[in-house]
Amino acid sequence: MNPRLTPETAAMREMVLAFAGRDLPPAGDGPFDAAEFRRRWGLAGKQGLTGATVPAEYGGSGLDAESAAVLMEAFGEGCADTGLAFSVAAHLFACLMPIVEFGTDEQKRHWLPALCSGERIAAHGITEPGAGSDTLNLRTRAERDGDRYVLNGSKCFTTNSPAADVFVVQAATRPGGGFFGLTAFLVEAGTPGLRVGRPYDKTGLRGSPTADVYFEDCAVPAANVLGAEGTGAAVFTGSMKWERTCLFAVYLGAMRRALDDTIAFAAEREQFGSPIGEFQAVSHRIVDMVLALESARLLLFDAARRLSAGEDCDVASGLAKLAVSEAAVRVGLDAVQLRGAAGVLDGGPGALLRDALPARIFSGTNEIQKNNIARALGIGRRRPAPRR
Repeated sequence: MNPRLTPETAAMREMVLAFAGRDLPPAGDGPFDAAEFRRRWGLAGKQGLTGATVPAEYGGSGLDAESAAVLMEAFGEGCADTGLAFSVAAHLFACLMPIVEFGTDEQKRHWLPALCSGERIAAHGITEPGAGSDTLNLRTRAERDGDRYVLNGSKCFTTNSPAADVFVVQAATRPGGGFFGLTAFLVEAGTPGLRVGRPYDKTGLRGSPTADVYFEDCAVPAANVLGAEGTGAAVFTGSMKWERTCLFAVYLGAMRRALDDTIAFAAEREQFGSPIGEFQAVSHRIVDMVLALESARLLLFDAARRLSAGEDCDVASGLAKLAVSEAAVRVGLDAVQLRGAAGVLDGGPGALLRDALPARIFSGTNEIQKNNIARALGIGRRRPAPRR
């Protein structure tokens, strides 16, 4: 499935593909370099990637979800640093889009322009040591104190936190209140009581800095509530529709890059006097890789189309997340297997596999996605008896 692209979007796609391949080489395996990360981030900002779906009046490009998915796919294909592409997508879809959809005019004018331009970086804090999939039972608390809220608690696995200038933070304002017990806050870096831990040393997505975030009597102005008190779960749910659709387009691009490299390798590598691509075991495995990628791509762009049209896309985005994450792991495994021992060397296709493994966990584990989809389909619900 190829979405219908306007000439402008088609040109942007080619520009992003060329830019990423030219200016964003793979990230090194050394410790996190904040200055280098910000330099690369600024380059992505100049290409319009950090604010692609934000309305133009606030500094973005005003793209819909379908066009944004096209750009993120190109970003993932051209950028060998999948971690950076992931970080940019998380910034845009998990942080900026909640501000667009739930923020006041004043909040949008204050925060969005610098976040769109690449001057500033955003992080989304929701996951906690005891609340991963169980997002309605957060232990981070926010208590009202006059014209401010005081936050206490911690977050873990917080993407971009070591470099973030602003945090979108979910906290419980009514513990045990279920869907209406959470509230989202905009917390500026440097706020007294906010502390970021050391960056994780991760197996995959190494170009994406991740750390724990701690709040100790962290006072946040009431004006920084995103949405209204008690709407945090709605803010989170809205951001996940964008993330499960458009962010995962990065993996479509990464798979395309690995697949093209594998096809070229199969044509060049000879064994027993013939290119290995002539062996049925190899050619069939490559066809299976194409099938996995193209099937996942169909589901993702269907979800993006529905999101752009304002349709209900809960099931579509969940299916897209499932298909893309599972396909990325499979394509990564196959790319490694077809190269034999060379597949596990640094700089080889093992990078896609390492970067793909977290995709089955973040944005809601694949097991949770299946639960959500089953619930949306009404599976297991007792149907009323037919009238006689």
